Amino acid sequence: MLRLSAAALLSLAFWPLAASAQEEPPPSRCVAIAQALPSATYASFTAPKGQTSLLAQAFVDGDVTITYAGHSTYIIETPAGVRIATDFSGVYGADPLPRVVTMNKAHRTHYSDHPDPAIEYVLRGWNPDGGPAHHALVVDDVYIRNVPTDIRNGGDLGKDGNSIFIFEVAGLCIGHLGHLHHRLEDAHYGAIGRLDILMVPIDGGMTLSLDRMTEITTRLYSSMILPMHRHATPIGEFTGRMGDDFAVEFRSSRSLSVSLKSLPDRPTIVILEGV
Repeated sequence: MLRLSAAALLSLAFWPLAASAQEEPPPSRCVAIAQALPSATYASFTAPKGQTSLLAQAFVDGDVTITYAGHSTYIIETPAGVRIATDFSGVYGADPLPRVVTMNKAHRTHYSDHPDPAIEYVLRGWNPDGGPAHHALVVDDVYIRNVPTDIRNGGDLGKDGNSIFIFEVAGLCIGHLGHLHHRLEDAHYGAIGRLDILMVPIDGGMTLSLDRMTEITTRLYSSMILPMHRHATPIGEFTGRMGDDFAVEFRSSRSLSVSLKSLPDRPTIVILEGV
């Protein structure tokens, strides 16, 4: 496998220019990098000597804070202070109120029909009018997009019923698999692109079996894997399947701070308190 150098990462990660200056959402840096180097292994970031570009600092400086709120809700707080809650039902992550929420409709524990009207952006992983949902939204320093997936409904797969949400912020590509019900095809992986941080459900059956989730997680090969939606599944059932290529780290806190510079050198499964 190729190993992505810092210089190569910078040249791709800082394209396009700041989203706030554009009328249309920017093309995905995560997809651009993945397509440029489809077999690359992504190492933790080290800035080139003498790199003082303000543009570089805008993309690289600042930590993203990730907090496990409960069930499949993670809170993502960007360097600019944008607060995002994933798979938001209103039970977890509502205090303080997030500015952005994402939802999936497999179960009522993953969405709300009546979100607080003070939430500025409510992003549903399905299209109430039919067809796939499409989100490509810039909120201050974060670009949020989705990759539609299907959903089980009475034994059948409802077309485009849910979404994988991807958050591009501070040079990081963060993906939340949501309530995923089926294997991903090459087209899904291509649309997802590179993910530095992956939030993966490990319930073992309500979404996908552990073997299927292991397959997806291994192929995405993210630097940091954050389990969620565990229910009664022993954590070792998942980590054991992932094998020796993935380190395992238990944290005593529900939160962590991460930047492109501080990503682990080796892919690491991080289990936050409460998971």
